[in-house]
Amino acid sequence: TILNKNKRSQRLSVKEYRFKDSGIVLVNKPKGISSNKVVNIVKFKLGAKKCGHLGTLDLEGEGLLPVTINNATKLFDFYLQKDKTYETEFVFGFETDTLDTSGKIVKECEVNFSDNELKMAVNSMIGKYMQMPPLYSAKKVNGQVGYKLARVGETINLSPKEVEIYEFKILKKINNRTFRFEITCSSGTYIRSVCRDLAYKLGTYGSMQCILRTRCGVFCIKDAYLLEDIEKGNFEIIPCQNLFDYDIINLSENDFFKLKNGQQLIIDFKDAFYKIYFNNQFLGVGEVREKNLKMKIRLADF
Repeated sequence: TILNKNKRSQRLSVKEYRFKDSGIVLVNKPKGISSNKVVNIVKFKLGAKKCGHLGTLDLEGEGLLPVTINNATKLFDFYLQKDKTYETEFVFGFETDTLDTSGKIVKECEVNFSDNELKMAVNSMIGKYMQMPPLYSAKKVNGQVGYKLARVGETINLSPKEVEIYEFKILKKINNRTFRFEITCSSGTYIRSVCRDLAYKLGTYGSMQCILRTRCGVFCIKDAYLLEDIEKGNFEIIPCQNLFDYDIINLSENDFFKLKNGQQLIIDFKDAFYKIYFNNQFLGVGEVREKNLKMKIRLADF
């Protein structure tokens, strides 16, 4: 991974950082604050032109939130399909309108499953399946955020989406109704919906009690900074060039101007992705196909 103890020295401290540059800061988002609010705090602290994130956490969700700075916002599509890992607690016996314990209870049922039945149901969910998202979510419906429509009583027509669960572990039995799990899944998976669907397999209802994102692609929560560290400026930024484990192509001046002007650039390298440099400046990620180099992600202004 890019974030081990040997890499930390390659990060740039805030005091050294040029705010016009680009990179990623890893934030440990607390519950009760929106992902966009965290993004705005980082943007204000750096005086950055623009910031974004690599995957929303719900208001009551907490954990790893990678925040992109300036041109690094272009990495959203690159990281869109990266898998994620969560620790979560499910409470069985009731279902709420939001599918978590902050919502209004709409269904209740007895809890009669055994530990072995739970284990079998958990294992049966590993793999791909069509998942119906929650009514209350950040998913866009006709151009509007779903949870805003749901709060005012609007009818929302949602469609199921294929998601994949790679790992599903029972971490702890808290009591006969409450269990802690670790779930590794594809991007776009709603853990609240996993809770609902698991409960249905067990012949009951369920609601998510809490959720903590511990991993997003190669990024891990152990490398993330608390919000108070961000607000005090006590954090480091990962430069864009440290995000890719590719070989390097150093462009000549002639090749750089061809690339800049959109001309075809023939280069004698094998087919693969590369980090592209000119005059020691990281330009972005390029792809060579049949000796033709094209920029795939432009991470510098040129």
